[in-house]
Amino acid sequence: MIILYKPEGGTEEALDAGRLRASEIQTIERTADDRWDLIKERMRQGDVNALRTVAWAIKRRTHAALRYGDFDPYEDELVVRLDDREVAVYAAGLFEKYRDTEDLDAAFDELRDVAFNREAADRAIADVTAPKDPAPEKPLPEPEPIPAQDTEASPTAS
Repeated sequence: MIILYKPEGGTEEALDAGRLRASEIQTIERTADDRWDLIKERMRQGDVNALRTVAWAIKRRTHAALRYGDFDPYEDELVVRLDDREVAVYAAGLFEKYRDTEDLDAAFDELRDVAFNREAADRAIADVTAPKDPAPEKPLPEPEPIPAQDTEASPTAS
């Protein structure tokens, strides 16, 4: 996940929450008083407290002295987006769920809207919707070799 931090009057930052150190996760869990898997789920839902806590932990990489109480963005300054890996997973899931419905195009449009990288979303959608080669047939078993016949003169009466 990518958290977009858009401070009013400031420069937008893309904070990559897709790869965190164990120590960062521990700090996030202590600060949010919750487990990491639940915090990630709350981030997916756009929960501002989860987004704030994770964004703060990531910002501490470059601003080590940043205190949690000093990082207090407005609700609309934090937005979550899907990274390229997540977009590919969601594209495959959406295709499986909506492939034979008229809702597929709308679902893909929503995926493009929540993707951090719209071009990655377009590539993922093209990949899952591209015609696939049919599964290869099982190869036929090799015939057993026919024993060689002795072509030398057989014992016959002469």
